Amino acid sequence: MGISITADLELKKCRPEFCWFTSFDGTRLHYRHWRAQSNGSPRGAVLLLHRGHEHGGRMSHLVKEGLFKGFDVFAWDARGHGKSHGARGFAPDVATLVRDLDGFSRHITDKSGVDLSDCVLVGQSVGAVIAASWVHDYAPNIRAMILAAPAFRVNLFLPFALQGLAVWKALFGDFTVKSYVRPRMLSQDQERIESYDADCLVTRDISSSLLLDLFRTGDRIARDAAAIKGPTQVLLSGTDYVVHRAPQQAFYEGLGSERKELHTFKGLRHDVLGERDRQPVFKIISQFIEGCFDEPLLGPNHRHDDTTGFTKDEFDRLSKPLKSQSVSSVRWGIARGALRTGRHLSEGLRIGYETGFDSGSMLEYVYENKATGVGPIGRLIDRTYLNSPGWKGIRQRGLDLQSLIEFGQDRLRADRQPVHIADIAAGHGRYVCRAVTGTGTDDFPNSIVLFDQCANNVARGRELLKLHKLDGIARFERGDAFDADMLAQIKPRPTLAIVSGLYELFPENGMILRSLKGLSTAIPVGGYLIYTGQPWHPQVELIARTLPSHRGGKPWIMRRRTQAELDWLVSSVGFRKIEQRIDPQGIFTVSIAQRIQD
Repeated sequence: MGISITADLELKKCRPEFCWFTSFDGTRLHYRHWRAQSNGSPRGAVLLLHRGHEHGGRMSHLVKEGLFKGFDVFAWDARGHGKSHGARGFAPDVATLVRDLDGFSRHITDKSGVDLSDCVLVGQSVGAVIAASWVHDYAPNIRAMILAAPAFRVNLFLPFALQGLAVWKALFGDFTVKSYVRPRMLSQDQERIESYDADCLVTRDISSSLLLDLFRTGDRIARDAAAIKGPTQVLLSGTDYVVHRAPQQAFYEGLGSERKELHTFKGLRHDVLGERDRQPVFKIISQFIEGCFDEPLLGPNHRHDDTTGFTKDEFDRLSKPLKSQSVSSVRWGIARGALRTGRHLSEGLRIGYETGFDSGSMLEYVYENKATGVGPIGRLIDRTYLNSPGWKGIRQRGLDLQSLIEFGQDRLRADRQPVHIADIAAGHGRYVCRAVTGTGTDDFPNSIVLFDQCANNVARGRELLKLHKLDGIARFERGDAFDADMLAQIKPRPTLAIVSGLYELFPENGMILRSLKGLSTAIPVGGYLIYTGQPWHPQVELIARTLPSHRGGKPWIMRRRTQAELDWLVSSVGFRKIEQRIDPQGIFTVSIAQRIQD
């Protein structure tokens, strides 16, 4: 592919800076930074995410060939790739890479001074899955996302290869999978083919854990693409031997974005951004970016997502009784019967049927995570129950809550502010007690006040405060987390308020806003709010069809609230999200936001 003399002169000016940033777990990640070739401030920033096995340098031609003029451009090497630290081709899961990206985005916006709303995210293949997962799970307010040949489902060629990998890993633990990809499967550009073969930074292996999780995450994001509302462009190669087309098409068709584009380039192979005839691809990308920057970025208003939209449609479907004698009715009837029988053997199932599967008592049992039942069969049933995806996510949510409680306390102390903690729906208050006593120091909060509407939870919570020797600085009271007046009058005024596992249980946004307005009145400017969400669940129908809730034994039917919707509700009453956690399955989120306006 020829480059003009003018472009060649610009190429010589376009030298990247080689930089590093430290991710959340101390892993050092390498990236390249090309400063905008313009006289004034950069128009925005572009984040480049490379395909699997490669590194950010393999995308440098996009900058050198003038695709992102006027923009600061950043291209990372994902952990375990290129010059970044970490075992080669390994990450514990895709969620780790997505959390890396979340931290990377904050790092580069701080460094460049460009607001996140002026950032464009460009991901290729595996990088496109990481990009889409970040936008789905963290709901960043970016200007646009461009996904090139997203690897929602890798083509493994051999029948039952995926199942075989899963079985082998279960039997023998994590192992390395050698890449079958050859450079001619990626591109017809001879220079790109030769450079791939000669590139010592290309990582030829991938861990089985990461590969299997890539399939799970790709399937989840492709099926739940309606949660993504921002401008999105999807670029597909017409001759792709590496990934399957059907999930890409399903993702695009399901996208909730008002501005979305799908382009398929006949004859191009998987490396659609690095093919021999890539100028038409570049032209379409440039036009899309220009269009996104020509219009103001007006994020969607999520106030009425509880009355219209895809999660409301799902909620209505699950609320509608099944036709009697239908296959689904019989199937779920058998499942209900099996669970009711199992409660005579499994302690967890017994508690669920007595108090509701969404009750504080049930959560306490899940947090404890000790299988109990009648004999070996009962304990086996209980262990299976406790290991269900939702309960594994709940336990991770508990750890994430403790982490962000500690984070909030550290921020307050660094700013020389008092630490007054309030939890408005605390259950037994176990995670608060663990968070404030588990640091190994005697630097306790100035005060703690816990609320719950259930008298039994209050009684048990008071016992727990005494057990942790916190009753001198803490009190536990009955209270309604949706009583805005009560929340507004909490004394002392909380500088760190917590609402966990509550908003997920109620489909109506009016109730949530009432609670949040009370909290925004109580929390002074500079204080923090920790809140949890459930943007996705793999067993939402099983729960709705088989499990009773704490509200009079009615079916436990959940309306999923996307992270974008939840963050919008929180921001609408004067908070700005600054950190987030999510479990590896993508079910539960924990976020912390700061009060920014009076």
